[in-house]
Amino acid sequence: MKTLQSILIVFLCLWSHAQELPPIETYTTTDYNGENQNWMISQDSNNYIYVANNLGLLEFNGSNWVPYRSPNNTILRAVSVIDDRIYSGCYEEFGYWERNEFGNLDYTSLIPKLGAKILSDDQIWNIINYNEWVLFQAGHALYFYNKVSGKFRTINSQNIIYKVFNVNNKIYYHVANEGIYVLEVGEPKLLVDNKVVLEDRVIDIFMHNEKLIILTRNTGFFQFNKNELVEWEVNSNSRLKELNIFSSLQLKDGSFVLGTISNGLVKIDSNGEIDYEINQKKGLANNTVLSLFEDNKNNVWTGLDNGINCINVNSSIKTFIDYNGVIGTVYTTLIFDNYLYVGTNQGLFYRSLNSKTQDFEFVNGTAGQVWSLFKDKSGSLFCGHHLGTFLVEDNRAKPISTILGAWNFKTIPNHSNLLLQGNYDGLYVLQKLNNIWEIRNKVEGFKNSSRFFEINDNNQILVNHEYKGVFRIQLDSTLHKVIDIKHQSELELGKNSGLITYKGNILYTSEDGVFNYINSEGKFKKNIDLSEKVSPYKSVKMVVDQTGKLWLFSEHNISFINNNNLTNKPEITTISIPSNLRKVVLGFENIQHINKEKYVLGTANGYLTLDLSTIQQEPEYFVYLNSATISDFNNPLVALPIADQGSFKHKQGLLVFKYSVPEYNKFLDVNYQYKLNDVMDRWSNWSKQSSIQFENLSFGDYTLEVRAKVGNKLTENTVNYHFNINRPWYISNLAILIYLLIFVISGFLIHRAYKFYYERILKHEQIKNERAFIQIKNEKLNQDIEGKNRELAISTMSIIKKNELLRKIKKELKATKNREDIASAISLIDNNLNNTKDWKFFKQAFNNADKDFMDKIKAAHPDLTPNDLRFCAYLRLNLSSKEMAPLLNISTKSVETKRYRLRKRLQLHHDDSLVNYILKF
Repeated sequence: MKTLQSILIVFLCLWSHAQELPPIETYTTTDYNGENQNWMISQDSNNYIYVANNLGLLEFNGSNWVPYRSPNNTILRAVSVIDDRIYSGCYEEFGYWERNEFGNLDYTSLIPKLGAKILSDDQIWNIINYNEWVLFQAGHALYFYNKVSGKFRTINSQNIIYKVFNVNNKIYYHVANEGIYVLEVGEPKLLVDNKVVLEDRVIDIFMHNEKLIILTRNTGFFQFNKNELVEWEVNSNSRLKELNIFSSLQLKDGSFVLGTISNGLVKIDSNGEIDYEINQKKGLANNTVLSLFEDNKNNVWTGLDNGINCINVNSSIKTFIDYNGVIGTVYTTLIFDNYLYVGTNQGLFYRSLNSKTQDFEFVNGTAGQVWSLFKDKSGSLFCGHHLGTFLVEDNRAKPISTILGAWNFKTIPNHSNLLLQGNYDGLYVLQKLNNIWEIRNKVEGFKNSSRFFEINDNNQILVNHEYKGVFRIQLDSTLHKVIDIKHQSELELGKNSGLITYKGNILYTSEDGVFNYINSEGKFKKNIDLSEKVSPYKSVKMVVDQTGKLWLFSEHNISFINNNNLTNKPEITTISIPSNLRKVVLGFENIQHINKEKYVLGTANGYLTLDLSTIQQEPEYFVYLNSATISDFNNPLVALPIADQGSFKHKQGLLVFKYSVPEYNKFLDVNYQYKLNDVMDRWSNWSKQSSIQFENLSFGDYTLEVRAKVGNKLTENTVNYHFNINRPWYISNLAILIYLLIFVISGFLIHRAYKFYYERILKHEQIKNERAFIQIKNEKLNQDIEGKNRELAISTMSIIKKNELLRKIKKELKATKNREDIASAISLIDNNLNNTKDWKFFKQAFNNADKDFMDKIKAAHPDLTPNDLRFCAYLRLNLSSKEMAPLLNISTKSVETKRYRLRKRLQLHHDDSLVNYILKF
């Protein structure tokens, strides 16, 4: 099974061309919101990219693609930025686009200026800037538009004009079946009518070493010298004759880029040698290259039959990407005997450093996970593998040990024939005996996984286990067993922590920083200087290369540290290669010195090569505001002027600003910051988001500030956009005036209301006081009445008691035998019983207590006698018959008789109560 796996890997490697290529950025139809084919590319002074697409014109500002449909909804074939205008051409139409105040492009047609020279049933295929003229190439005519006068000049052709070229400010064009013409003194002159240009199509014409170079579709390069067309004797010609060239471009450095119909792109140096080929298997989006363009920063843009690519041809970084998945994730690299070895999760591979195109070959027997590669002082190459330890000789792997998990190797001081190896289950000693390497022994007494270990000056071994910490181990003199072990408790446990020796010092790295091991103290102490330079880092893995540089790996950069020769202090150099593009397994970063200043960096799908000597000083970058819009749920999107100060309605809706930095280097991240004065006075966190939105801001004056960082360099400018959100209508000047009037009127009305209210209150209080006074007076009167009633009751009771007493006396007197002696006394008693003075007194007291009663009852019954009235008064006092009898000096029965007679006089019914009737008055 393993043999079959090895054979399969070897077979697949034949298809894995180990060619290091420049970084390629791919844009699909989904990215640019257009159609498949892209016919021509150009760029303006702000570095915005413009593409002639089947849909129309595409604009790319470095962050967003903005599509504009062609004026007549036909395929846009040509585009060229000249001065501040973007000229374009399509079927029966050409003109230019200009940016309006809102940041959008408006189109102006030039067809009306042609007059009688109508572009009929023809396409515009090319646009060239030529002095004060703009040249539009159609299938059968050349239209020269004068930018100053606005007039046209036309050159017609019976045969098809294949292509027009501007070479050293001279216009050449190729006509089918006629040859190559040149414009001299404003008139066409046939320059070349060789069989080659009659039978083949001219793709491009260049000036190279003061000679005219002509590139054809199927027969390669030719030189035109002394009126003769001869083949240009360069090595690339043999390859070009196998291809079908469709587009081409001479770069500013004199090299050439050719686009083919089905074989992708070919890069040729200025001497005619092929640098590399890029096709769909090597990262190009499509193998048919319709157009090529070199931008202001020397990137090559390819307009493809399906998609757009940007190739960073001058990048200091080159990529080898394992598109077929044969090699896998690179965990370790090593240069050995002019071969580049890469250890991956799928095995060990190698190729020659001296060849640009040699394929990687598989080292048989190494299928599986390779952890490390190590070259000892004697020149042996060791491979640490999941399945054990291998010695690589003549590109073949020889097993030394089948003990699982060989992490790493270290030379043991003063023992040239011994190596210390870290494994999954501890430490092992390798020995070279009779020129053969073998496992000598396992170190007894230590079983922890030993991926990171270092040997200090005291021949002690420091082993780091990220979940258990760092242990200092002392071995016996024979290196067979542990005689002392100590846990370095001063260190906190740290994920992805590691150990490394740099310039004779053992360094421990973790998320807490960098720590130096102090031999004399046997402890780690924090290295403040390095920690500040390292923090914050995504991975704490460090690598020391063969030149002595200490490499660090952060989220956005890789960096290396060298000591300053004058101050002997560490200096850090940062290179922008974001981790999302490196795609390295966290904690397994690796970098290897190749030669001079060239390095190889393993990634998750191949490797990168980095040439420090070609890293150029970062150029100036500028951030631009692309659009400002406002909208809400009820109204459509409204564009706002981006050059002037804006003024918006209060809480009109969602305010959106879009901005960008037109930078197209794949390994440079662009991040943005913003702040809105009076809302947030501090810069926001860095973000890749190239837009910001604000919703329902309160009224007032605002200034939006935006800046960007490309890699590690800030943009030269900061976008400042001032805008004002108008006060809402309900607090406008008119509204405030109305509010003031309402306030004054309300104040007046409130004053009147309060006055009226308090007047009512005063009146109410007055009435209340009067009522209280009357109540008091009434209470006093009631008290007087009650007093009178008491007096009346007392007098009545006195009369009753007096009469009762008199009767008793009279009765006793009558009972005596001597009547004559008491006759006078009885007469006196009778006089007192019938005394009218008592009645007068009673009547006066009764009238004082109830003065209206007598008048009311007299008015109701005028026929009542004084005795009847007297009887009524007694009834009103609710006196019983027994109580009234003494007052009337009659018997109780006679009282009942009087009641009966009074009822008749009052004409009461049998059921009516006499007392109740009397009480009603």
